[in-house]
Amino acid sequence: MGVFDALGGEYETISFHHDPASGLRCIIAIYSTALGPALGGTRFWPFESEEAALRDVLRLSRAMAYKASAAGLALGGGKAVVIGDPHSAKTPDLLRAYGRAVERLGGSYITTADVGTTSEDMDVIATATNFVTGTTRGSGDPSPVTAYGVWYGMKAVAEEAWGDPSLSGRHVAVQGTGKVGSGLVRHLAREGAQLTIADIDATAAEALAAEVGADVVSADEITRVPCDIFAPCALGAVVNDSTLPAFKCRAIAGAANNQLERPDHGRALADGSILYAPDYVINAGGLINVEDELHGYDPDRAHAAAAAIADRLRNVFARAKSESIPPFEAADRIAGERIRAAAVRDRTI
Repeated sequence: MGVFDALGGEYETISFHHDPASGLRCIIAIYSTALGPALGGTRFWPFESEEAALRDVLRLSRAMAYKASAAGLALGGGKAVVIGDPHSAKTPDLLRAYGRAVERLGGSYITTADVGTTSEDMDVIATATNFVTGTTRGSGDPSPVTAYGVWYGMKAVAEEAWGDPSLSGRHVAVQGTGKVGSGLVRHLAREGAQLTIADIDATAAEALAAEVGADVVSADEITRVPCDIFAPCALGAVVNDSTLPAFKCRAIAGAANNQLERPDHGRALADGSILYAPDYVINAGGLINVEDELHGYDPDRAHAAAAAIADRLRNVFARAKSESIPPFEAADRIAGERIRAAAVRDRTI
């Protein structure tokens, strides 16, 4: 089997970049530019192997393409991974070398912050390339808009599950109280939701709970809490063989990426009458926020676009019901059809 066959024939560009002087080793994957330039974050992580880094960047770049498409943005999907420990390997020289790698792609890929990188890092990268967003001088940290979009998306979930978009009085169990999770918790608290929260940093969870009046459980317990909505806002693959029998919720809606460990887990949720909000639809607020920077950042416009995530989820749920398929399959069809239609238009021009 050739290398193109091994990659499934899906990806437009996969490039490997090395700068011996700074120690840069990175991979940039572009899944599609049919809808526009591929925008996606730079993940700086000490991958166990180059093969693991390649698997991650391929998976993430495809997810970004579907996220942008589902959000109705004129963007394709891409991702970059830098191999190394961000606490010890990340230097200004390395970030500038990475910026030069992005520049060589000529605008087909636009980068922003992700795990292991910050808005301040984007400032350094911006000294070597124009194809960067999410800087401190632009839209900055996208986490607040991600949380805002998840909150609005959760209202569509409540409407679908109970016929009422209000979250007042609804019991929401939030897994992960980092920048996005804590922002979501504060929105929910202001609306009057009952909250149970957990984080691997128990001290941070306790402090947030004291601020908003939430209950706290351990990170191991949170998936077993009886609640209306379980909101994963930490690591991916939270819906798996171990957690499926433990869920005691009517719906799952949160900010974490890649929440389903396998597609059949999404079908199992539907079979168990648990409504699932596809992750890349409900958590698109961060992408929406950095995309807005490309047009001259307007925070009110970005928040309004993130609030529209609720309508996009309503469309997903309607498609799922009309075609008798789980919501994650409906979202994939909606996003995939838009990408394929744009690709066909490009070929016929």
